[in-house]
Amino acid sequence: MKITQAILPVAGLGTRFLPWTKAVPKELLPLGNRPIIAHIVDECIEAGIRDICFVISHGKEAILQYFQDDPRLEAALKKRGKTDALRRLPHYKNVRFHVVYQEEQLGDGHAILQAMGWITSPHVAVLFGDDLFVGAASGIQQLLAASEKVKDRECALVAVENIPREDTRHYGVIDPDGAVDRRLKKVKGLVEKPDPAKAPSTLGIVGRYIIPRSIFAALPRVRAGKDGEIRLIDALIAQLKTVPIYALECAGTRIDTGTPEGYAKAVKLLGGIGVS
Repeated sequence: MKITQAILPVAGLGTRFLPWTKAVPKELLPLGNRPIIAHIVDECIEAGIRDICFVISHGKEAILQYFQDDPRLEAALKKRGKTDALRRLPHYKNVRFHVVYQEEQLGDGHAILQAMGWITSPHVAVLFGDDLFVGAASGIQQLLAASEKVKDRECALVAVENIPREDTRHYGVIDPDGAVDRRLKKVKGLVEKPDPAKAPSTLGIVGRYIIPRSIFAALPRVRAGKDGEIRLIDALIAQLKTVPIYALECAGTRIDTGTPEGYAKAVKLLGGIGVS
């Protein structure tokens, strides 16, 4: 399966990281010599995806600014002979970045729905910014490799992790229906945040998807809850009879950078501010 486009929903307010996120988007917190969001973008690039759409909220324009060239800064560094600093500036000349706004926080499905008019390819990757995968292959690379093992060309693929049963109430959980191989399973059902006693498995969905364009047509029809949230998992459930879904238990370590505890773990693995 060839994927050329990716949606990165990064519109969240980052309330767990206040007061830092009052001024700086959480996605720009440092991990090594790059911010969190650069790790996600680089994951796309390493998988051959160079058409990237950020879904942001107002006030988070600094995310896009990080990836844009700054001729004035570069000229100033050259004039001062700061060649080492100049070398460390990120360059993404061969990547096409696009931005859409999520005006209201109405769910993860609502976030990616804002990018519907931008999509031109049959399938699109979705990478949520809170999840990082550390290992020999990234989450998206592993999903792309898994897509070559399935016969259904119009399928959706989701990354999953074997989680403690008591944590199922915090995840979308799959109901597996047979295995393609040890890590790749066909999905017959999905449940959003089930009670541990009723969860169909302990395989929770973790931040990486490959979805067909048909999923976007289902998103506006699946508003749920008192706040009318649009959730991606509900669109997948609604399309399950016509869109085969496969779940891949990714190898490596998955880090949830969406919490201070998870971010601290990421810093321990990847380093804080540093220079390479």
